[in-house]
Amino acid sequence: MNAPDDPAAWSVIVPVKRPEVAKTRLSNAAGPQRAAMARAFAADTVAAALGCTEVAEVVVVTDDAATARDLGAFGAFVVADSPEAGLNAALHHGAKTAGQRRPGAPRAALSADLPALRSAELDLALRAARAHRSAFVCDAAGIGTTLYCVTSGAFEPRFGGRSRAAHRKAGVVELDLVGIASVRRDVDTAVDLWDALRLGVGERTAAVVASLGVAQGA
Repeated sequence: MNAPDDPAAWSVIVPVKRPEVAKTRLSNAAGPQRAAMARAFAADTVAAALGCTEVAEVVVVTDDAATARDLGAFGAFVVADSPEAGLNAALHHGAKTAGQRRPGAPRAALSADLPALRSAELDLALRAARAHRSAFVCDAAGIGTTLYCVTSGAFEPRFGGRSRAAHRKAGVVELDLVGIASVRRDVDTAVDLWDALRLGVGERTAAVVASLGVAQGA
């Protein structure tokens, strides 16, 4: 992680849902471990973001006390989801907080369900985003968004549904980069999880998966 007083380094905002409402499509694969898996995804995502040389700070927006405690212990700055109005409202709230803490710094919104995220790959995407006022990375399915970046001007994320099309329509530059598979690999379904395991997930997700009797690379 870069120094917080470096004005060129990124503030990364990560919204984390309460685990009881997160990752419902993983219910069959995770069973009673679904909440633990959702928390593990967020923890591995934030740990990777904190490991980036391009990142000065990670702001987590969540109303889950356990997530707030754990990610705060990692070094993230945690704020409550006081808008309670959905994903994009949470991101606006996090971006406002980041802007108050580090005025003028570039800001990025990052999905919380990237358990295979590699710091070097996120660094690559963030460096590429510096060339544009706003830029994004689409998910592995080519429909959604996993990373949205703004170097100047309005912070207007359009996550949810067909967000790739929404961001492109709004004039946000799509970053078509080689070597960032882990930035694209969000996990919503069992098939997504198996693909993330193929890439290699972080230690917290690996521990939850191991408790289910599933090996990485399966």
